[in-house]
Amino acid sequence: MNASGKWLLISVCLGVLLNPLNSSMVSVALPDLQNVFKLDFMEASWIILSFYIASAIAQPVMGKASDLFGRRPIFLAGLVISFAASALTPLSPYFGMLIVMRIVQAIGTSMMVAVGMAIIRVHITHKQAAALSVLSIFLSGAAAMGPFIGGMLLYLGDWQAIFLINIPFVVASFLLAWRTIPKEEQSAFVTKGGMSFRKWLDLIDAAGILLFTVGLVALLTGLLSVKSSLQISSGNLTALLIGVTALWAFVKHELRTNSPFIPLRTFAKHPVMTFINVQYILVNLLYYSLFFGFPSYLQTVRHVSEFHTGILMLTLGLCSLAASPLAGRWIDKSGPRPALFVSAILMTLGSVWIVTLHPASPMISVCVVLAAFGISNGLNNVGMQAALFQSSPKEIIGVASGLFNTSRYLGTIFSSLLIGVVMGGEFSFQGFRWLGVILALTALSLLVMNLRQNKTGYAPESH
Repeated sequence: MNASGKWLLISVCLGVLLNPLNSSMVSVALPDLQNVFKLDFMEASWIILSFYIASAIAQPVMGKASDLFGRRPIFLAGLVISFAASALTPLSPYFGMLIVMRIVQAIGTSMMVAVGMAIIRVHITHKQAAALSVLSIFLSGAAAMGPFIGGMLLYLGDWQAIFLINIPFVVASFLLAWRTIPKEEQSAFVTKGGMSFRKWLDLIDAAGILLFTVGLVALLTGLLSVKSSLQISSGNLTALLIGVTALWAFVKHELRTNSPFIPLRTFAKHPVMTFINVQYILVNLLYYSLFFGFPSYLQTVRHVSEFHTGILMLTLGLCSLAASPLAGRWIDKSGPRPALFVSAILMTLGSVWIVTLHPASPMISVCVVLAAFGISNGLNNVGMQAALFQSSPKEIIGVASGLFNTSRYLGTIFSSLLIGVVMGGEFSFQGFRWLGVILALTALSLLVMNLRQNKTGYAPESH
């Protein structure tokens, strides 16, 4: 790789890491945000939910936008939006404004994730595999190290620091990207005026996006409100009905449209691939329930400082990073099934271990849980991707990858919903123990699914 290629890679990596970093740093800041804005735990959980919902929608949309307007403009625009959000979010006078800025931040950082890999594939031709592996390390490393970095920033400053830390990365990435990302010709639809606004809305499936967003947000609002108030009011019931109706309409719309936001017909045609995506949802539900729940357990139940919470959460990140390359070599030799089976066992044991914890448990017990989930996450990062490639016909691998990312986001959204529903208004030790019970049952289900899949394999069905 020549010097220009290296600087291009650095510029892309500095921008792409912002999405996973900002999705994970906030996990340590939840108790602090509750105190500052006088929120209960359910209300504070929207700082996580809003980011993942916006990211799940923005990334595929921006991927399509890059095909029309070019990857360089989308990447640079994402950096500008991220800069504005990172600078303005600390000034939010109330929590509603913070959520709005958090959504803007998710959209901006998603723009870079959506085109970062494509930029490397198109413009770095020498040692491309090595460049893509570096990008993957930045993505997974930023997510894994987020709680540790967030804990350090909260120790040194206030919650605003977890947003201001983005600015140096954004500025550095913008300056490098402006000089290193080559200009591209725009789509003929744009240059010749052939793409009308109506056609653009059809292309991105604006109707599907709207139905999906309204349905998901209304359903989440209704479920979380019911738990928080411990009763079903007319407002809660209305939100639940709107959510269910909108999601039902979304499914019908996606099955009819030619350019669906989520191609549901693909799931029906390829049941093995669908099975992999269901597993991936459960894997992320398990991992992120611990990822977002454990910092609050440490700070609220165990009264551990933000600094030491970040240090303890480092166990999760380091084990995940260390397991990933080992998993790659193992899976190359034996395929994904053994690694995914071991991962399911580790998640089951870790979840059961959570149930045994109490407020005076030694910290080594906490590290055991974090290590079990960290190693399993490293195995899953490689194993689930390998299983996807085995289960997906070559002609739809692009669509399969998009669905795979959607499944990851659904898992993270469900994890935040699960924590909010279990905890309600206040994070408690009893709620944390119930969370462990639910995670153990989910992990056991995943283990049974892996046993079943070990008999049938991951090969796609012949038609």
